[in-house]
Amino acid sequence: MTAVGKPIPHDSALGHVTGEALFIDDLPFTQNEVLVDFVGSPVAHGKILSLDLSQAKKVEGIIDIYTYRDIPGHNLFGPMIPDEPFLAEEICEYKGQPLAILAGKTHKALLQAKKLIQINIEEYPAVLTVDQALEKEQFLGVQRKIQRGNVQTAFEEAEHSLEGTIWLNGQEQFYLESQAALAYPGEEGQITIHSSTQNPTEIQQVVAEALGLGQHQVVSICKRMGGGFGGKETQAAIPAVMAALVAVKNNCPARIAYTKDDDMKVTGKRHPYKIRYKVAFTRKGNITGLTIDFYSNGGATADLSPSVLERSMLHAENAYYLPNVEINGLVCKTNLPPNTAFRGFGGPQAIVAIENIIEEIAIHLGKDALAIRLLNCYGKTENNVAPYGAIIRNHVLQECFNRLVETSEYHTRLKEIRTFNQQSHTHLKGISITPVKFGISFTSKFMNQASALVNIYRDGTVQVSTGGTEMGQGLNTKLRQIVADELGISYKNVILMPTSTEKNNNASPTAASAGTDLNGLAAVNACQKIRKNLTIFASQHFASVEKGLSPSTHAICFEDGRVFDERDPENQMPFSDFVRLAYMNRVNLGARGFYRTPNVDFNRETGKGNPFFYYTTGCAVAEVTIDRFTGDLNVERSDVLMDIGESINPGIDRGQITGGFIQGMGWLTTEELRYQDRGDLLSYSPTTYKIPNIQDTPEVFNFECIHNPMHHINVRRSKAVGEPPLMMSVCVWTAVKHALSFLKKNNIPQLNVPATNEEILKRITQYTTQSPSIPKEQEIPVIQ
Repeated sequence: MTAVGKPIPHDSALGHVTGEALFIDDLPFTQNEVLVDFVGSPVAHGKILSLDLSQAKKVEGIIDIYTYRDIPGHNLFGPMIPDEPFLAEEICEYKGQPLAILAGKTHKALLQAKKLIQINIEEYPAVLTVDQALEKEQFLGVQRKIQRGNVQTAFEEAEHSLEGTIWLNGQEQFYLESQAALAYPGEEGQITIHSSTQNPTEIQQVVAEALGLGQHQVVSICKRMGGGFGGKETQAAIPAVMAALVAVKNNCPARIAYTKDDDMKVTGKRHPYKIRYKVAFTRKGNITGLTIDFYSNGGATADLSPSVLERSMLHAENAYYLPNVEINGLVCKTNLPPNTAFRGFGGPQAIVAIENIIEEIAIHLGKDALAIRLLNCYGKTENNVAPYGAIIRNHVLQECFNRLVETSEYHTRLKEIRTFNQQSHTHLKGISITPVKFGISFTSKFMNQASALVNIYRDGTVQVSTGGTEMGQGLNTKLRQIVADELGISYKNVILMPTSTEKNNNASPTAASAGTDLNGLAAVNACQKIRKNLTIFASQHFASVEKGLSPSTHAICFEDGRVFDERDPENQMPFSDFVRLAYMNRVNLGARGFYRTPNVDFNRETGKGNPFFYYTTGCAVAEVTIDRFTGDLNVERSDVLMDIGESINPGIDRGQITGGFIQGMGWLTTEELRYQDRGDLLSYSPTTYKIPNIQDTPEVFNFECIHNPMHHINVRRSKAVGEPPLMMSVCVWTAVKHALSFLKKNNIPQLNVPATNEEILKRITQYTTQSPSIPKEQEIPVIQ
């Protein structure tokens, strides 16, 4: 009996469907609980001249209103640079930035009071785009560089070269549960926070600092989230502090839950990018030199922007060997909500950029882009060193290409597409195959650690607590499977407890696709400690002078819910009975496990080192059809092939892969953030922001895993599947670019992200009219 490797249903699947799975705003209200809301800045940038709360405080049902002056501790926070205020003081730097916190008895009272707050602000010009920030030299952090070889010589000796610029818009995380927190005050200044967060440890820290408490006085708990996608790694901090402040001031429970509109307006998103590039290559298509400059739109404060940019730079080559390369990165400061983590964490922007370059090389040389990709793909024993100096080991990139080309009938379909585009006057087709090589680990070494607490009870059942948080991705289910197999018991006898800082201290956020890796191996470590205790006791218990069995720890087996000596398999004892006997003999039935990822070390100053423990790789191919008259895009078919190691839960992994692919496809084709020139987000609801629906998914959607016999590391030889699948969808975008390349011979079509119907139609129009000029492009569409 084994649980690992089986498609066991998500442990909360039934609860999600029936509504029995509780989220923050589902928790029962207590008799004296207070509701919390906030009022935000009406402008994107300005000086606060006055804030009149007098009329608002008179509203029946309003308990009190607080400004930054009421925060007893620190008003500044930040995961990397403490530059973001919980409440604006003198300057507001983005539309909706919290200015005051309201505590009330009803939502009606809060809404009425918000309308009565008088805000007097001297408005300043708002910087919204990368170009505007570059012009004003507004940056967050310093410029970073990774380089190898001699780029200048490569360009001097180049047979061919191309250069260009690509704009990539941001993306809303669009989790179903908005930001929410519920705070309970306790004795001796203590406070307990229930937060919808990927990072309970950060919530504990920021609440303690804001309230002037020690971290030992704050307990942060997360049972589950209704989605996160990176948007709750840092952005849960402000609502948590709001609830905590009200709870402490009034000595009663306090709850806040953002509306969907407010959540979309005031929280950070995937970073928009402007990317400049220049590439040198041979007549065959070998890339000999590349310079690439990443300019990310960080928003008003640093948040995680420097780390997001760093991962972009570390994925600038994707799956290709670049002998001479210079990668530069700079975070631009703008008057938008601080942009933050989003599934892929900077990797998607980099992979789009290099795959765009590959497509342009192919069009320039009149070759199939697949041939260019295969020519430049990382090798096994040579041409297998990344620009930052790490050796790309044990990959199956070439095997993925070869297998997917065959199973997807790529060459046959490419031929048919060429014929179709020659004959059709109403539609265009395109096809593209792209690889992904995504590094797994936090790029900051200290974050690659985790702890777990495993407790066995006298009836043989088990509770597990880790620092990992469940946001629907199935982490808890996988951890239950891992622990069950380590102890040789049924999966049903293991349960995961709510994530709490009092059980697992100083935990890293559940991010970087490392949740199962870190917490799974920490749980394994705890189980091994317990099994060691139980094995010693079992070796003594099952020893028999009559049978000639001396105590032997090597002979003890934990299998199928039973414990026995393999030399005498008939003499078995149910696990529950054995545990009860061990307890009576004072054997320790609990343990704390710890794990730190080995061989991870990256030097930011030199741009060299090993930032990742391993890589999740794969390839995907997509075929698209475009309506020449409307720009309407239809994804006809997608095939995904991935090396995810030995799957812990094939069902959950399939869900992660297909879901990630569609989410990435949404960013690349339909999800468009639009702002007015004063910083107002226009696409702030499901009616104006188009995430993919069932009609947008590929009509034929195939997925398969490839076996990698060289992968032996990580928990149960598995690989991370949280973020890498999102980047598989890049093939949809490159297929659109491929289709547009048929519009005009020897012309390289320009295409930004997202490739919405409007973007596609604009590109079609460029080559079917004699328009003398093209409007200047911006990474964030701004309505004047």
